[in-house]
Amino acid sequence: MTIDDISLKHHDGQEAESLLEELCDAYADAYGVEPREEKTAAFRRRAEKQFARPGFALVTARSEGRLVGFVFGYTLPAGDTHWWGGVQPEPTTEFLEETGSRTWVLSEIEVRQAWQGKGTGRALHDAVLGARGEERATLATGPDAAAQPVYESWGWRRVGRIPGDEGDYYSAYDLFVLELPVSR
Repeated sequence: MTIDDISLKHHDGQEAESLLEELCDAYADAYGVEPREEKTAAFRRRAEKQFARPGFALVTARSEGRLVGFVFGYTLPAGDTHWWGGVQPEPTTEFLEETGSRTWVLSEIEVRQAWQGKGTGRALHDAVLGARGEERATLATGPDAAAQPVYESWGWRRVGRIPGDEGDYYSAYDLFVLELPVSR
């Protein structure tokens, strides 16, 4: 299994809906949980809400027809600063401004365990961000997420921490930003 064994494909929100069961299965495998576990159920709820958001995009990675990884996200709407709500340290007003075409949220990037560490995540990352027209991308991770050093090695920079909402998986999230277009 190498990066040369995968094929990448871009999908819109409608196509993503038809792939939801496969996405949930790959998500569960990436985290080593049963598909019906609480973490997977929360992923399903988040995903279903995002498929119809403006600027939604999904890229899948397949090997021999099997979904081995995926990445998706959406564009922050004009005037929406909820994403940045409560971020500390507090950024400038200019940083917080959303125009509806400024910031793309990388919401999920998941790779099945057998494909982790083989370049699949980076290939998905570059494929989805390479097709974006926004000025920047953002993502949120748990404060101690093992992926943080990986994101930093890909050019992301931590801009602060926000409190989690009631019912969130974490009580706080670290926010990262990457200027687009992606250069490698």
